Amino acid sequence: MAIESPCVDVCKFDRRKDMCVGCWRTTEEIRSWRKMTDHRRRQILADRRRREAKSGDRAAKVVSYRDGER
Repeated sequence: MAIESPCVDVCKFDRRKDMCVGCWRTTEEIRSWRKMTDHRRRQILADRRRREAKSGDRAAKVVSYRDGER
């Protein structure tokens, strides 16, 4: 797998949005990550900022910090 999973072992799901607030992926994206093409993985990773901003959840800081952003 060329592109690593963005999982940060937080695994806290917002069931209304069907999204993990640790890595900002849907349950389907998490489930199918290993089978995805790198192109699709990049699309999901690129969409994380929008998902974070839309949620307003403080757990977004965990992902940003892990990625070397502050």
